[in-house]
Amino acid sequence: MAECNHDCSSCSSNCSERDQKQSFIQEANQFSNIKKVIGVVSGKGGVGKSLVSCLLAAKCQKEGLKCGVLDADITGPSVPKSFGVTKNAVQDETGLLPNVSKNGTKIMSINLLLEDENAPVVWRGPVISGVIQQFWTDVNWGELDFLFVDMPPGTGDAALTVFQSLPVDGIIIVSTPQDLVKMIVNKAYNMAKMMDIPVLGLIENMSYYECPDCGKKVSIFGESQIDQTAKELALPVLAKLPINPENAKLVDEGRVEDIECEELDGLINALQIF
Repeated sequence: MAECNHDCSSCSSNCSERDQKQSFIQEANQFSNIKKVIGVVSGKGGVGKSLVSCLLAAKCQKEGLKCGVLDADITGPSVPKSFGVTKNAVQDETGLLPNVSKNGTKIMSINLLLEDENAPVVWRGPVISGVIQQFWTDVNWGELDFLFVDMPPGTGDAALTVFQSLPVDGIIIVSTPQDLVKMIVNKAYNMAKMMDIPVLGLIENMSYYECPDCGKKVSIFGESQIDQTAKELALPVLAKLPINPENAKLVDEGRVEDIECEELDGLINALQIF
């Protein structure tokens, strides 16, 4: 038998090393001390995953927890604008420093490194994956109770990079009430299971609109199917978030921290004992 070079990709032999799972987890910046990493994912774009990431971080911060948001959606970064953060990130001898919002949430996004925030990020998968890894290895996050990772949509290279490179403690799947919700949730759920990442539960965004005059709830995007989907997957429904034009206005103004989202109160409490 030839001497083993420990490179299974170029070897056809079956041995004990091949059976061992290889870890690709990257070491965090030496000045970072992060207790929990929570991924916020979706099976497709446009469901409000970034909004949920920002709301969770902002609400946890209000509860006295130290939080950050890693914007891993490299080609569609929106986290800085939601928090009203516009200054470019800087670097010192400890690494790249995240920007800090009005209420203390730490933020790192590709838009904080670009000269023009409107410039498109036209990069191939390996480059995007490398940047996501650097947001973990090169950024001095300091002391954090929670780092929320705003995941790129879908199940491609970028999402795989997060799951393989970061020590993700659990994920939250975001969906909407449309008919294809089951397929969307199942894709994200199955990818997490393949990567041995715990799924904490589901959040339905744009679940309904509540009339400000009569209080009637209107299912604009169709009747919710999230409860049935959650039951089939044995997952909890963590929250159902309404369509709220005032909240959309606050996000556009960079004031996501001013949103009072009572629907997330129970989830914040659950995260603290997770």
